[in-house]
Formats: sequence, C-alpha cells, structure tokens
Amino acid sequence: MNWIFKFLTSSIGKKIVMSLTGLFLCLFLVVHMIGNLQLLVPFVDAADQGKAFNEYAYIMTHNPLIKAVSYVTYAFILLHAFQGILIAVTNRSAASKTPQGKRYYGKEVSPTPARQAARNMALLGTIILAFIGLHMAQFWGVMHFSTWEGEILPGVQALDGNGYKNLYGLVNAAFQEAWVVIVYVISVAVLSMHLMHGFQSAFQTLGLNHKRYTPLIKGLGTFYSVAIPLGFASMPIIMFIASK
Repeated sequence: MNWIFKFLTSSIGKKIVMSLTGLFLCLFLVVHMIGNLQLLVPFVDAADQGKAFNEYAYIMTHNPLIKAVSYVTYAFILLHAFQGILIAVTNRSAASKTPQGKRYYGKEVSPTPARQAARNMALLGTIILAFIGLHMAQFWGVMHFSTWEGEILPGVQALDGNGYKNLYGLVNAAFQEAWVVIVYVISVAVLSMHLMHGFQSAFQTLGLNHKRYTPLIKGLGTFYSVAIPLGFASMPIIMFIASK
C-alpha cells in the first residue's frame, strides 16, 4: 500500500488524480445542466409551474444510487481542489527558483494565452470553489436543512401543488435578484476559462494525445467549455428577464 501513497503524492500521481477527477466532474456538469434545464419548462408549458424541476429535485434526493453518486461527486470536488492546491504550491516553488520568463534549459517562453490560462488555473479554481460553496448554501443547504413549513421566502410556499418541496420557487425567487444573476454569470464565465485549459490538459496528462486525435480533443474541449457554461448561464438570465 505504501507504493500507492507514494504514487498519489508524486508529481505525476497528483496530475493523474487531477485529470481523472476533472473528467468525472466534466461528466457531472453535463448531467447537472440537463437536469437543471427543467427550470425552463414553465416557459414552454405554462401549466407546469415548476412541477418538472421539483420532481427532478425529489428524485435526486431520494434515489439511493443517485445519492451515492452525489457523495462521490462531493469527495471528488474536494480531492480535485486539494490536489490543485498542492500542484499550484509546487509549481510556485519551482517558478521562484527560475528566472522570470525562463523555462527549460534557459529558453525564452512567450506568455501565450494558453500559458496564461494555465498559470491562473489555481485562481480560477479557487473562485469556482467559493461559488460552489455559495451555490450549495443557497439551495442545497435550504433543500436539506429547512423545515419546509409554510413559506421558505416571502410569497414562496414551501410545498408546490403536488406536495413536493418547492425548490423551483426558491430558485426562481433567487434569480429575480440582479446581484445573484451577476454572480452566477461571472462564476460560469470563470468556469469556462478553467475548462478551456483543464479539459485538454486532462487528456494530455493521461497520455491520450495523438496527432490524429488531438485536434478533435481540442475542438471538443472548446465546444464543451463554451456550451456547458452557456447552458448554466442561460437559466438565471432567462428567469431574471421573465420576472421583469
């Protein structure tokens, strides 16, 4: 077992853990976004009034398999963040011993956008982690720890007409606040920048790069890094505009 610990704490081991957890979280984002799109059903079907999203939320919190996957996701988020911090500290320590602008055998390395993104991954990741904390406190925390009796917010009933926890009402009320929408849009923009480098980097770290496939991975990574954050951003924007 000692060799496993040594591998996981080695430079390459930490990067592999970052890559695997990162790709898992990329898959989670797709599933999470698709589920959250239920928030927009009332704009297509006026009779829905949030029922689809509340049913989705009920299933997510009561299905044993989904709950187990949720715990794995929480663990991977923390592990990904922890390994990211370790890598950032190691890189900063190595950079402090290298003349500015110099890398590998004394050659000049130009500060390309890709390199700038890579250098800021720790900062971007920290912002995303802070946003996850806010997001969970605002919705997940209320979902799990509120008594759900009477009103959860002024004018927002705790239960919908079908007896489900009215999480749709809570989200809809939150996205009527301009500052909440601004924070969410900025946060998903930061997520986009984080993914733009991280997606491709994960495949490279795992050795899944080839002159035939790398352009496809880059293209897929760019599409993913724009489409997924855009999908998340669309929900608060649409709900905010509709409330005015």
